[in-house]
Amino acid sequence: MIALGSDHGGYDLKEVVKEHLQKRGFEVKDFGTYSKESCDYPDFGRAAAEAVASGECEKGIVICTTGIGISIVANKVKGIRCALCSETTSARLTREHNDANMLAMGGGLVGNLLALEIVDTFLDTEFSEMEKHSRRISKIEE
Repeated sequence: MIALGSDHGGYDLKEVVKEHLQKRGFEVKDFGTYSKESCDYPDFGRAAAEAVASGECEKGIVICTTGIGISIVANKVKGIRCALCSETTSARLTREHNDANMLAMGGGLVGNLLALEIVDTFLDTEFSEMEKHSRRISKIEE
């Protein structure tokens, strides 16, 4: 299951991502927001991150206008490694090297087509399992 969260600035892109994930056969849990009415990204970013950290959801995707604020919020939750990505190379490398379990994007910065390529790259890339990367992740978790 994939956790989704956004504020009003990420709402439109979140809806595009949600439809794409469902078409790909992923089960999605949408933690809001559910409209373009002004709201606070920490509420929705934290809820999605907590679902990933608890194991309720395997991975998460969070979106605000820039992706910056909501990625900071997600990374405050113990056990979360959320990467802000605006292109596919970072999405691939954060999975291979950091075993990131959450993706953040900026709904005001990334177009729909690119966003879906980023999402697919993030979800379809496995962690490399290389010792040096595992060691570094352990140090992050400490």
